[in-house]
Amino acid sequence: MEDLDDGVNIAIIGAGWAGMAAAVALAEAKIPVTVFEAARHLGGRARSVEIEGIELDNGQHILIGAYRETLRLMRAVGADPDRLLLRQPLAIDYPGKFSLRARRLPAPLHLLAALLTAGGLAWSERIAAMRFIAAMRGNAYRIAADMPVAELLALHRQSGTLARYLWEPLCVSALNTPAASASAQVFLNVLRDALDGARESSDFLIPRADLGKLFPQPAAAFVHANGGSVRLGMPVRTLVNDSGGFILDNRPGHYTHAIVAVGPHQIDALLDRFAVLAPTRRSLAAFAYEPIYTCYLQYPPDISMPRAMTGFDGGTIQWLFDRGRLNGTAGLLAAVISARGGHQNSSQDVVASAIHRELAAFVPGLPQPLWSRVIAEKRATFSCRPGVARPENETAVRNLYLAGDYTASDYPATLESAVRSGVRAARLVRER
Repeated sequence: MEDLDDGVNIAIIGAGWAGMAAAVALAEAKIPVTVFEAARHLGGRARSVEIEGIELDNGQHILIGAYRETLRLMRAVGADPDRLLLRQPLAIDYPGKFSLRARRLPAPLHLLAALLTAGGLAWSERIAAMRFIAAMRGNAYRIAADMPVAELLALHRQSGTLARYLWEPLCVSALNTPAASASAQVFLNVLRDALDGARESSDFLIPRADLGKLFPQPAAAFVHANGGSVRLGMPVRTLVNDSGGFILDNRPGHYTHAIVAVGPHQIDALLDRFAVLAPTRRSLAAFAYEPIYTCYLQYPPDISMPRAMTGFDGGTIQWLFDRGRLNGTAGLLAAVISARGGHQNSSQDVVASAIHRELAAFVPGLPQPLWSRVIAEKRATFSCRPGVARPENETAVRNLYLAGDYTASDYPATLESAVRSGVRAARLVRER
């Protein structure tokens, strides 16, 4: 590894989770960085917003115990995961239809017990699920050729209740892509880490605090404390490379290294002066995207759900979170709709009304919400389909790197993928 001399000057463009992970990884090595962010808030596509005077998230995220790099960096910047995240064993509940809860047993006995005691499954389905997991483990969670998740499930007779309430919801939650078009190999990569590691790897980690407090805000404080800076409201529109390094928007000064950590749909203009990067730009231009809609509904404080997280089927809602049970505002519910669907063709008021009707059917006597708000992140993630060409962190331009959940990885577009990408980009800077 080449030692970085005192003249090193690193610019990171984008203060989302990937950009802040890169900044923290460099700050850990006592390498100062300057982070530029166009918005006046941190977090990128996973950020905090203020609604009705309450700090909430632009989308309700779930982490899992296998997200080791995210948890490590949270601890490094002083954000205690044990305090900020509700950890509970893998639990999927569709009231009256299906329930599965992992037991606190050593792996893989915790999953075996969960399948044997799952509600709503016939014995033939339990056996089929165990055979599927055994087959995937036997092949090290690799398949000869990628295919849609739905095809993989059909090949292994994972149909009916198993597909509808277990594998397909897990696929949409992890990849934010419908099972009919999602990459089976990437889905298996997630299952490998979540189901084939330690028991804790399959745990659900549900945020008790807003996303800003989980990582971006303490990360910015950590960067400042270690000689770096984070500049909000400072968009970078052009990036030029000359003999002295990188120039940002004709601002004074040069940067010896640059890490571009903006969303893939925002990157083209920054790279258009680098002819050698035309193949990368073409691959990004071919990306399709998936949305995530989150509807917040504030009910009177005495309204609560039986659990912090509940699955819904057959309507608009996919997952419902009780923010009151997550140390939040009593009576505040968050309904999540992942990936594409008919809801995209409706106004936000229509979506909110449909969600309230579904909740009223689930909770008899439910009053009208005091207020509701839909947040539509229309390009929340790239569509994780088989054969998607994802660019590497290292580019063909010396000392220019990419960081983001869309870069080459065996993971889908998740917070963990973003964090890992930022750490990899920082490592490449240090190695050069």
